[in-house]
Parts: sequence; structure tokens; C-alpha cells
Amino acid sequence: MKCALVGSRFFAASVFEALRKEEGIEFTSIVAPAVDDRLALAAQAAGVAVHVLENPRFVPGNAIAEGTDLIIAAHTHARVSDEALARSRLGGVGYHPSLLPRHRGIAAVEWTILEGDPIAGGSIYHLADGWDAGAIAAQDWCFVAKGETARELWERALAPMGLALLRKVVHHARMQGSVPAYPQDPGFATKAPMIRKSVVLTEEVSSTTTSLVVSIVGADRHGIVSSLAERAERFGANWAASRMTKLANEFAGTVHFEVPPENADALAAALRGLESSGLQVVIARSDGARVPTSLRVVELELVGEDRVGIVSKLTKILAERAISIESIHTEIIRSGVSGKQTFKIEAHLLVPAALSVDALRQELGTLAREMMVDIALGERQNPAQ
Repeated sequence: MKCALVGSRFFAASVFEALRKEEGIEFTSIVAPAVDDRLALAAQAAGVAVHVLENPRFVPGNAIAEGTDLIIAAHTHARVSDEALARSRLGGVGYHPSLLPRHRGIAAVEWTILEGDPIAGGSIYHLADGWDAGAIAAQDWCFVAKGETARELWERALAPMGLALLRKVVHHARMQGSVPAYPQDPGFATKAPMIRKSVVLTEEVSSTTTSLVVSIVGADRHGIVSSLAERAERFGANWAASRMTKLANEFAGTVHFEVPPENADALAAALRGLESSGLQVVIARSDGARVPTSLRVVELELVGEDRVGIVSKLTKILAERAISIESIHTEIIRSGVSGKQTFKIEAHLLVPAALSVDALRQELGTLAREMMVDIALGERQNPAQ
């Protein structure tokens, strides 16, 4: 039976090593997020070609070899596209470390511990539209030890369980030519969204620096970013933050430089010199601006199936609570011929100190349930404090 393996890290490498020793199993496609990922290295050592994902969250059709019988997902956050699934005779299955439909989402093991579940488990499910919502092929369970951490539970029980369940399902598929499928009961579904730990800034922005926020637009070509970096280094500027992309064959980017005040004018002049090469350059300058101590800095990430109204409803909730959006980035990840798309928001918020992050998280939880999206919040230390 010809298999494709999509995954990463130690677990996927373990699945690869175990299944390639099984009689009648051949791997025709190994799909990894990076060339130095543990799965990629294991495949290379075994002489198996590796497809490295251009987008680590999306598996295109050409990543899967024609004639594949079964796609196996092991420790991957990449969505397997409809085109990829269409290349596999039996579709695809993945391992999820929970008793689905409980704890659907990216942090199932963590939420098992946070919810105080006395029993944990693992599920082999069919890759399909929705978040871990495909039919169940196989399940198993285990007790959660008192005081056990998520990492300990994964290493002691859930990782070995996943390996055993995948071997069981692959063996069944090889012998019977099919994969068991038992629909999940959505009435018992719970969400296990990403848990973002607080991020503490270890270095404060010096009040002696000047901020230059530079916007660049122009025909895309090789060397634009390199030109910016070279000028920043020449004048002792720190590349603090940036957002760059290619839109309709045009390069568009914004960069925040922190530069010694005595070099600010010279750096600005050097950057404006790029206009002679056809780029449009706009520079905004500020000296030592800080976030007021009455505000806290909060990072927000939202991921879910694209639909009308996500941005408007989110921003309405934020505006009603006097929350300012310091920056926001949105992205649509297309997932195949079905037209299904994943929508992602990353935003930096300035939240009134009187509104706790827990209270905001609870209010946004209502929106998350209503629109079937994952929303994660993480607070950063305000450098002005």
C-alpha cells in the first residue's frame, strides 16, 4: 500500500520509522514544514524524497504523489487541501490526542489538563472540512495521573497511543482496502484553542532612540529588503518590526527602525534615496513614544473558517470596550477546489488597565463560539511601567 506522510518533529519521525518496517507499506510522499525538521531528516536518511511546504499551514495537491492509497497526518498543523486528498484512493487520516469530539483544536492535551479530565485518549479521524470534525476510524483511552503535566501525559501515554492506533488503522486499510468511519456526535464537541502564554519583553525601548516608520511601495524585484537592511546597519539602526508582502506584482512593506537621534535624519535621507529606483517611500518619525501606563499591551490571534462579518464583529466588541488596535494583519489561506478558506487575524491591542485579560477572553469567547473560530490572547509587559 502506498502512503503519504504529512507531519513534523519526533512523533512524525517515529510514525515514519515504524510504518516503513511494516510489510506491504511504501511511502511515496513525505511532507514536512522545513528541510531540517526531524521527519525530513529521517526520510532523507532513508533515501525517501521530501516535499518541503512553501506555506507551513497548507498542503497543496502537488505534495502528494499520484497513485497514493492513504494520506497519514502526524503532528501537523497544516491543512491538507482538497486537491491533495483527491490524489489518495482512501483519503486521509490523522491522529488527534483527545477523545474526539472532546477538545477539538490545537491544544488538546493542554486543555485535558486544564479541565481536570480524569481520562484522556486519542483518536484517528478522517481528514475533512472542519476542525478535527471528520469521522472516527479508531480510538483508545488512558487515565490521567494526579499532578501530571501536558508534556508528561503526551510522552507517557498519548504519543505511544497515537503510534499504535495509526499502525492499527493502516494495517486495516492494507488488509481490507478501506478505513473505518464512525461519525462524531457534535453535541459533545468542545474547543481546545491555542493557549498563548504571557510574553514579557526582556529589553525595553530606550527613550534615547528615535523611531522611523517607513512605508515602501513599488514594483517587486530582488534586493529591496537587502537595501533597507544595509542602510539600517550603516546608521546603527535596529530593525524593530516589519510587515512585507507582494500584492499584484507590487512590493508593499512597512518597517519600524529604532535609530540614535543623531543618525535619524541621515537614515531618513538614505531611505528616501531609494525613490530614484522607482520605489515610493513615506517616513513617519517619533521620539521616544511610549504606551501610557493606563493601558496594557495584548496580542490577539484569531483563526477560523472564513466568513462574512468576522472583522466587523471583532472590531465592534473592541471599540465598545475602548480598546485600540495598534496594528492588525489579516490573511486568507485557500484550501482547495471546495472553496473553503481559513481566515487569520493577528493584532496588537491597547487595552484599558481596568479591563482584565481574563474578562476580555471570556467576552471574546462568545464571539468564538458564535463564529466557530479560535481566539487566543497573550499579555505583554508595558515598557512604560
